[in-house]
Amino acid sequence: MSIGDRMDKTGLSGRSFRGSSPGFTYIGLLIVVALMGIVLAATGLVWHTEMRREKERELLFAGEEFRRAIAAYYDRSPGGERWPGKLEDLLQDRRFPTTQRYLRRVYADPMTGSPEWGLVKGPEGEIVGVYSRSEETPIRQANFGSRYDNFSGAQHYSDWKFLFVPDSSGDATAVTPPPRKD
Repeated sequence: MSIGDRMDKTGLSGRSFRGSSPGFTYIGLLIVVALMGIVLAATGLVWHTEMRREKERELLFAGEEFRRAIAAYYDRSPGGERWPGKLEDLLQDRRFPTTQRYLRRVYADPMTGSPEWGLVKGPEGEIVGVYSRSEETPIRQANFGSRYDNFSGAQHYSDWKFLFVPDSSGDATAVTPPPRKD
């Protein structure tokens, strides 16, 4: 066997190329898998936060729709202003010769996924507002606009109360609810 034949098979050092790198390949693969796990975990966290923000936007939309529907029901009451007794009254108001509709549907609470809302009741048991039953802490803590400025700093989504209270000019306003008793 010549020296050239030996170099072709074993390299310059005399060791085989075939068995020298499996450990490095394995470590490299472990590093790649670990980096992929970190990226996926970060992506999941961002996705979860964005989903909660989207649910908050849906809650603000649905709550405002309920507030407007309650205001319309109250303002259009025949024979004097009355509040709805249940949320279904906002879907079909049978106090008129033709059915009046103030909402297309009773929205599900986006924070809980349930069609059940917390109801803010007036002195005679009538509905003056709604709120989410979720006890999670809101991500959004400020910049709600003047109508819902009282939502700033809320500890729970259930503190976001969508109320209709007519003011002296007859315009619909949102008011600060009484303090919560836990």
